Amino acid sequence: MTFLFPWGLLVLIPVAVVAVMYFVMLRRRQRYVVRFASLPLLDTVMPERPRWRRHLPAALMLAALALTGLAVARPELPVRVPYERATIVVAIDTSESMRARDVDPDRMTAALDAAGDFIEQLPDTFNVGVVTFAGSTTVIHPPDTDHPAARRSLSMVSTEARTAIGEGVLTSLDQIRSIVGPGQEQLPAHIVLLSDGSNTSGRSPSLAAETAADAGVPVSTIAYGSDSGTLYSAGYSIPVPVDAAALAELSEATGGRPYEAESSNELQDVYREIGSSIGWRTEQREVTPFVAALALLFGVIAAAFSLRWFSRMI
Repeated sequence: MTFLFPWGLLVLIPVAVVAVMYFVMLRRRQRYVVRFASLPLLDTVMPERPRWRRHLPAALMLAALALTGLAVARPELPVRVPYERATIVVAIDTSESMRARDVDPDRMTAALDAAGDFIEQLPDTFNVGVVTFAGSTTVIHPPDTDHPAARRSLSMVSTEARTAIGEGVLTSLDQIRSIVGPGQEQLPAHIVLLSDGSNTSGRSPSLAAETAADAGVPVSTIAYGSDSGTLYSAGYSIPVPVDAAALAELSEATGGRPYEAESSNELQDVYREIGSSIGWRTEQREVTPFVAALALLFGVIAAAFSLRWFSRMI
C-alpha cells in the first residue's frame, strides 16, 4: 500500500494516544472498584458480563478512528485491470523437428491446435498476428482484430529445414511496428514464441532479444517437446531434444516469461496462463472512499453495540 498524502498518517498519533489512555483508565478503574467497593456491592458495581462485550465497542471505535487516519493519507493499492487494446504476435517454430512424435499426435499438430485456442480466448479488441519461422520467416496473418482469420491461417503451415528463432522475433517486431500509423499511439505488445530447438539459421536470438528489449516488447517463450524427442527421416532416427535454456535466456532478456511443456495438455495450460497474464496490467488505484466507508461502518457498529448492551453511546 502507498499513500498520495503520507503526512496524513500523522493523524494516527492521536488515535494511538487515545488507545493508550483507554487501557490506562481501564486498569485504574479496576483497582478503584476492588479497593473501595464492599464485597457484597461488588456484583452491583461491576456486574458479571462477558469481557469481550465491555471492550468490543471501544475496539471498533478505535479501528474506525484508525481507518479515518488512513483515509486522510489517501491510500493506493495495486489493482489488476484489463488492457482495452494490445497487440499479440504468435510466433511458431515450423522446422522439421516439429514433426517429432514425442507429443501426441506430433509436436506441430498439438502446437497449432493450442495456438488456435489461445487466439480464440484473447479479447476481441486485441490485434493478433501469426508468424512462422524455420529456415526463413513467414507472416501468415498480419496483426488485426480478425481472430477467426488468424486462427484459420494456422492451417496453411508447413515445415522447413533449420530453425531461425532470432528471425522469428525480429519479424514479429516488424509486424508490431507496422500497425502504428502516423499520429497513432503505440499499443502494449507481446510476442509469444513456441519452439523446440536451438537457433541454427539467421540472426542470433541475443540480437533479437536486445532489439525487443529496446522496443519494450516482452517475448514469452514456450519450450515444447521432451528431451527424448526423435525425428525419423529417410530411415534414420535423429534426436531432437528441446533447448529450454536458450529459450529461457531469450525471454528473460526481454522481460517475458519462459515456459516448458512436454504434452498437448501442458501446452494448453501454458497458453491459458499466458492469456490470463498478458491481457492485464497492474496500476495503482486510490481506495480512499472504500477506507472511509469502512471507517464509518465500524463507527456505526460500535455505537449500535454500545446502545444495545450499555444503553449509552461510547
